[in-house]
Amino acid sequence: MNRWDLNSKEQMTQSNTFGKALSLTTFGESHGPAIGGILDGFPPNIDIDLEFLREEMARRRPGQSSITTQRKEADEVQILSGVFEGKSTGHPIGLLIKNEDQRSKDYSNIKDTYRPSHADFTYQAKFGIRDYRGGGRSSARETAVRVAAGAFAKMLLSQVGISVKAFVSGVGSIDCPVERNIEYGNIEKSPVRCPDLDIAKAMMLDIELARKEGDSLGGRVSCHVLNCPVGLGAPIFDRLEADLAKAMMSLPATKGFEIGSGFNGSKMRGSAHNDPFYMDGTRVRTESNQSGGVQGGISNGELIYFNVAFKPTATISKEQNTVTQQAESTVMAAKGRHDPCVVPRAVPIVEAMTALVLADHFLRNESLKAFKA
Repeated sequence: MNRWDLNSKEQMTQSNTFGKALSLTTFGESHGPAIGGILDGFPPNIDIDLEFLREEMARRRPGQSSITTQRKEADEVQILSGVFEGKSTGHPIGLLIKNEDQRSKDYSNIKDTYRPSHADFTYQAKFGIRDYRGGGRSSARETAVRVAAGAFAKMLLSQVGISVKAFVSGVGSIDCPVERNIEYGNIEKSPVRCPDLDIAKAMMLDIELARKEGDSLGGRVSCHVLNCPVGLGAPIFDRLEADLAKAMMSLPATKGFEIGSGFNGSKMRGSAHNDPFYMDGTRVRTESNQSGGVQGGISNGELIYFNVAFKPTATISKEQNTVTQQAESTVMAAKGRHDPCVVPRAVPIVEAMTALVLADHFLRNESLKAFKA
């Protein structure tokens, strides 16, 4: 059957666009000449802070420390359209980021071999072709565009006082209890981006040990949304937590998402889990926040908080069993430059996707206001 037959029930499609009122479409591969995106629906006359954009890109940039990949990328964002004289124009914002430090030869040994727990096999099976150089489209390199777009979303949210703070709350078996008072100012003081600096040191040691042993670690990233107003989100399929979950699970290496009490809430009784209401002046508040700031799919004005689980980096230098495209068993040890633990660099990516979701729902909510009595 012709795979491009429009009457085929198995059309080969690929989604590259996220969001409704504010949408991001990304393009590019890890070892291509560039990656980029189109951010559409961004409102006009928003001040665009280019220095803030550069700072956000620097947080995700590779080669920051010994616990990240040593690939060197400047990650300078070229704004092709949608910004004029320091302000957004309301037209599509075009973003371009050049790839400058590819080492495609590092991947020649896996041209015909499927790396365990990578997208190599599934991409080949679905599309009948794959870019083996760094994973092509499946590479986390694509997330640089998301961080750039997320910086614009943060600029929009800052106009209404909403801020997003993510941090590492776990690496391997080491946890940083998120019920403590989080010192957001400490997040960027450690390469591991854990706000408890003593726990961060222990995390660093474990990551370094895994790296030296040719292995990797997974971890958890927690995210807080501060000063979110009541009313963002929608019932049924566009629930705020559903869109946040989709955003987080669209990130490479993610394996879990929970908001509010999450899985622990399933162990509680309703009398303990419910969030009683009370009046704080003219504002309706909740005494507890098991809901994580979202009820019925709509923000309730309390702190939004959720956790994202990331698996250990799949590319490791230890030998692993696998198969080739010719269906032959083999053993491989990966080469190339990779993060021994992805969670420190995942922090700004989690923030970016959160900001894009909130900005999208904020703009949809503003449109709704015109129709409310």
